[in-house]
Amino acid sequence: MAKGLFRSGMIVSFMTFLSRILGLVRDAVVANLLGAGAASDIFLFANKIPNFLRRLFAEGAFAQAFVPVLTQVKEEQGDDGVRVFIAQAAGTLGTILLIITLLGVLGSSVVAAIFAPGWFVESLNQTEQGFKFELFSQMLKLTFPYLFFISLVALSGAVLNVYNRFSVAAFTPVLLNISIIGCAYLFHDRFEYSAFALALGVFVGGIVQLGFQLPFLLKARLVSKPTWAWRNKNVKKVRTLMLPAMFGVSVSQINLLLDSVIASMLVTGSVSWLYYSDRLIEFPLGLFGIGIATVILPALSKLHVNDDKQAFQLTIDWGVRFILWLGIPACIGLITLAPLIISVLFGHGEFLSQPGHIDKVAAGVTAYAIGLVSFMMIKVLAPGFYAQQNTKTPAKIGIAAMALNMLFNIMLAPFYGYIGLALATSLSATCNAMLLYYFLHKSQSYRLSYFTLGFVVKCIVASAVMLFVIVYLKEWLIELNHGLFNQIKLLGILILSAVGVYFLSLMVMGVRLSTIKSVAKAES
Repeated sequence: MAKGLFRSGMIVSFMTFLSRILGLVRDAVVANLLGAGAASDIFLFANKIPNFLRRLFAEGAFAQAFVPVLTQVKEEQGDDGVRVFIAQAAGTLGTILLIITLLGVLGSSVVAAIFAPGWFVESLNQTEQGFKFELFSQMLKLTFPYLFFISLVALSGAVLNVYNRFSVAAFTPVLLNISIIGCAYLFHDRFEYSAFALALGVFVGGIVQLGFQLPFLLKARLVSKPTWAWRNKNVKKVRTLMLPAMFGVSVSQINLLLDSVIASMLVTGSVSWLYYSDRLIEFPLGLFGIGIATVILPALSKLHVNDDKQAFQLTIDWGVRFILWLGIPACIGLITLAPLIISVLFGHGEFLSQPGHIDKVAAGVTAYAIGLVSFMMIKVLAPGFYAQQNTKTPAKIGIAAMALNMLFNIMLAPFYGYIGLALATSLSATCNAMLLYYFLHKSQSYRLSYFTLGFVVKCIVASAVMLFVIVYLKEWLIELNHGLFNQIKLLGILILSAVGVYFLSLMVMGVRLSTIKSVAKAES
């Protein structure tokens, strides 16, 4: 199982890497077309709402509740039982999603008023910025249906993951980025506001992603006619687990959305600065954190069903070790290289129409990066509860983290604006991760091993050496920090040097690939 987990994790991480690269290309296209002004704020917020609901209900709460139950059905009833359960889950979820989607499209003005109260007030007062609310409401009619399609994609992806076909679900987001980029270039001049072409790309992307995954389910003979089964025993179990799970694994997304709601009341550009900052954080988070979380939940669920407590403990410890191995240097690297990365990705076109955008986004990246390791730890520790079909504990922790986030927002936003919002999210995520570990330890489900503690110290030392080298090279090659081509070359040199120095430092301290690959290493 050890090699299988590592291999599956690397496959998911590689596919996610392709998706994140195209995601950055997509964001560069958005920055080039819209800059970081009002139009950018409107599209990014209109896209964030269905994505937030998708992560909350589908990939978040639904996946964490669905996978453990599906794993149990698979172990106890085989493929026939799985086929029936999938039809029941798809029919029930699909019907509810269709109703929510129709309500969202028809009531887009109400949704807009709830999520962007600052713009709503401006429209009522007929201020110069009042047009933002109307455009936001119209754009939601294109982006909100994405929730329906992508939630079904999350369901089919969860099924494929339980059957160890991780690459299909991990590759699927690539298609969304391709759709947005394609629509941006094909239709940007067909609308009065180019942002509507991007919104169309979101709509098309949802359909394409679902169409891509369905053939794989058909090939595995896991598809049958969806049926409404609200009172079915297993569907009811998923429903029961879902509600508290919404506040558990999705708390970071809730906090990010709250940041955007508050940012809509700040100066124009705040929503965009937060978005681009978050996108850079999402790259390592998606690449490493979500990659490991994707493969660890089915594995932990199976171990729990088979009552293998020792392997359960070792598997979480391996996940923590993997996360910290890559998360610590990613945090240091992002903080150090943020201005250069932002300049390379977004520093052209409309993004430069107003001075200061690069520095604004870089400051946001630093504030979010402080919590990067905590964001990643949540992705590994929360499945420790969900695999045991315990969603109440992480839900209580999530509610506490949300309350802390709002408290930090109140304390920091008046003084530091959008940077205060980002920092509040990082601080609340750190509290969330610490509480998850505390209750896992208290329930004797997981305890950080001494081996992993020693390993973390080595990662910190190696990251410090890496930081020294990056800072020295940046000063030595300062003349390259002018012009896009030179900046790309400089960024490549710095990243390759950082990666080389980090892993070489770990090797000098005795860390080998087997240290990362082996789940049972903590026993030795």
